[in-house]
Amino acid sequence: MKIFVYVMMIIIFLYTAGFSITLWKEKSKVGSIVVFTLALVVVIAPFFTIIK
Repeated sequence: MKIFVYVMMIIIFLYTAGFSITLWKEKSKVGSIVVFTLALVVVIAPFFTIIK
């Protein structure tokens, strides 16, 4: 189960970070920073909730 969580976490992070890069290229700097922060939360949050 932990492997599944790690794989999903990596997939979601890569997708969200990619969207953040797309926003950055479209000159939406604030939106890009917010989305990248969301990507970091996706990586950090499972360590406090799911993975113990």
